[in-house]
Amino acid sequence: MKTVSGVSNWKLILRREADGITILRAGTPDVRAVLPDRLFDLPVTALGSRALAPERQADGLPSGAETVLVSCVPPEEGAVWNNRALRDLTLPESIGAVGDYALLNCSSLKTLRIYDGVTRWGGGTLMNCRSLNTLHLTRTGQTQGEALAWFAGELSRELDVTVYGPGEKNTRLLFPEYTELYEENCPAHHFDYFISGAGYPYHHCFRQKRLSLKEYDALWRDFLGMEHEESAALRLAWYRLRWPVELGETAAAGYRAYLKNHAGETLRLLLEEEDGEALPFLLELTEPDRETLSDACGLARETGATAALAILLEEQHRRFPAGLEKSFTL
Repeated sequence: MKTVSGVSNWKLILRREADGITILRAGTPDVRAVLPDRLFDLPVTALGSRALAPERQADGLPSGAETVLVSCVPPEEGAVWNNRALRDLTLPESIGAVGDYALLNCSSLKTLRIYDGVTRWGGGTLMNCRSLNTLHLTRTGQTQGEALAWFAGELSRELDVTVYGPGEKNTRLLFPEYTELYEENCPAHHFDYFISGAGYPYHHCFRQKRLSLKEYDALWRDFLGMEHEESAALRLAWYRLRWPVELGETAAAGYRAYLKNHAGETLRLLLEEEDGEALPFLLELTEPDRETLSDACGLARETGATAALAILLEEQHRRFPAGLEKSFTL
């Protein structure tokens, strides 16, 4: 078995092709892992079918393949190289094709980091990836790729997406959850199809497999009129204002009004996400009342968020200076 150095620990079974490397199997004991982008001076261009499926890692060596150990910090003794613990996976920019069921049964996988240069996603790639709800997508050109449309169409659960580039035009988006249900209609001898949840239009606001942010923002009013989770509405509005790529003033006004009416909940969200850098912007945006600020200060103290607490106390002193309060005892 050949051994090469890398940023993560992997046992790989691969095949050298004329234009690059196809990874047939990849197993790691790591919680967070990055697949290598080059091996033997060749780019890693494809993931084979069921490449990361935990059950596949014990299979024998396919014909014409070779085994490579990618070594980083030595894993703990007794570590199992089957992706069962894998929660955060990064695929390299060089990958252009992902085979059928490539991530089958990676049930702990929560976060996937990819580039939008992938031109083929196989059938069932995300089957039984029940924890996957966070996507980090880096654009490789000036125009959108089709990866985001594919993921939004594949996953009906809530999806938290961060899109990087080009340049400094990063944005973060929330695609709320919806459910699809087929119910047997025995007298009519057919199945009835039902959709519930306010997230369906968000997962399908794509034109020619490119996201339309204008259509995304236009869904907001209808979203509030449907059954939805309040936390999803808070994050959706906050993400659009915090990263306002292609955000029109009318849509921004709607998001601002919602956050102003839910200033306390939004402050709690930022403290939970430890996004202290955004606090001054949020405070200016929502102008929380004295009680809301006081509650936020209490939460910051409880969680040990000292930097955020300093910002909150300064805002409290600026807007509600104690010296202006007068009390009288009779």
